[in-house]
Amino acid sequence: MTDAASTPLTLFNSLTRRLEPFEPVHPGEARVYSCGPTVYNYPHIGNMRAYVFADVLGRTLSFKGYKLTHVINITDVGHLTDDADAGEDKMERMAAAQKQSIWDIAEHYKQAYWADVRALNIRQPAQWTVATDYVPQMIDFAKGIAERHCYELPSGLYFDVSTVADYGRLARAATEEGEGRIEQVDGKRHQADFAIWRKTPEGETRQMEWDSPWGKGAPGWHLECSVMSGAVLGFPFDIHTGGIDHREIHHPNEIAQNQAHCCTNGLDVPSNSGAKMWMHNNFLVERSGKMSKSSGEFLRLQLLIDKGYHPLAYRLLCLQAHYRSELEFSWEGLGAALTRLKRMLNQAELLANPPTEPLIRHPKFEAALAKFDAAISDDLNTPLALTAFEEALAIKKVDEAIKRSVIAHMDSVLGLGFFSSYGSNEELERKDLRIRPKSATITEAEIEATLAARKEARAAKDFARSDALRDELAARGVEVMDGDPLGWEWKLG
Repeated sequence: MTDAASTPLTLFNSLTRRLEPFEPVHPGEARVYSCGPTVYNYPHIGNMRAYVFADVLGRTLSFKGYKLTHVINITDVGHLTDDADAGEDKMERMAAAQKQSIWDIAEHYKQAYWADVRALNIRQPAQWTVATDYVPQMIDFAKGIAERHCYELPSGLYFDVSTVADYGRLARAATEEGEGRIEQVDGKRHQADFAIWRKTPEGETRQMEWDSPWGKGAPGWHLECSVMSGAVLGFPFDIHTGGIDHREIHHPNEIAQNQAHCCTNGLDVPSNSGAKMWMHNNFLVERSGKMSKSSGEFLRLQLLIDKGYHPLAYRLLCLQAHYRSELEFSWEGLGAALTRLKRMLNQAELLANPPTEPLIRHPKFEAALAKFDAAISDDLNTPLALTAFEEALAIKKVDEAIKRSVIAHMDSVLGLGFFSSYGSNEELERKDLRIRPKSATITEAEIEATLAARKEARAAKDFARSDALRDELAARGVEVMDGDPLGWEWKLG
């Protein structure tokens, strides 16, 4: 670890419900698995909050000097329309609705998800695991646990949750009635029992189905993550992440499968769950009801971009709240995050020299660096880390190369894209943050030419022409921001 990242890292473990020091299973390494998307539709911005959180976690582990292996899965089979283990397969349903191949549906929405990942400057994981690539391993996994932990019904193979210790501890089901949403199936021994393998109903044919000892069908959603995480990272690995909705059913079922597979005991020893730590980000709340994909038009990242907002403004909005806190989305809040990002970038753009690696130390930055490290080490306290970042940006009368080195060092965790050499897709520039809706018909070249003519008119004290040009731009949706301290000059409404 570097001197600038010397504060011990503590993280909140959802399984034990307490902050714990990060102590890797393999010295010097960090192995992380994140529940990825089911690629039956576009992700909404609440979905993407989970991947911003997982990205900050991964960046922090790298910042702390660990060799990171981060895996994110792509679910292209088996996830049902109800997260409570009920309903139709989401992939099959969407393929039927759109009259397309299920494979084409999966590829289209996978590419859309990856486009959002790139737009939010989320680092590529070490590996994307795709569920359909692991079906043979899933069948082998299920065969290995079936005799002691499962039973067969006409609809499939089910896991008996009474065969493992401490089922549901992660979910807090006893106090929050987390099991109440689980599907009723005739013949199930316990309400919480869940499907390991779902048989294709007699007389039906699915686009995605495989032969198995329990009949032709498809794996259960929960089985996929147990198999892929164990296959790539090995049990136990360090951290498993996901949204807080996974804490109630999906992750407890994963844990039960992991216990059965590893022949482990109760969850008083967290690593018996398959991972030493389970971490969950809270919900993004949007009051108009457009966070649900069932509502038709829902809040996608592309909608924010189409309205003219840079996607990194949304990343900053996520960073402004602690990952375990609810975050309310509003257009006003997004606008405020964009303004804050502009202020930061205005200061960073003054630094002309290329960034230097590793970090160059200087007494003027020690307090800000220590504050930043303490914040990010305290369960990823990004709101406080952002204030330390801004304090470093505000420091004056110091060598530019040193300052740029410090800012780049901090941004390696925040991922705001200020300096491309520290992992950004490309270096963020001031012009990128102008608000320009997709529906705008006027080109930037036309705007710049009119602004240049207006500048000449003002210099010549021809204020009538200056006002006329301003009105001409206003009529086409361009707001000229005279005297804007940020120096952005114009935005499209």
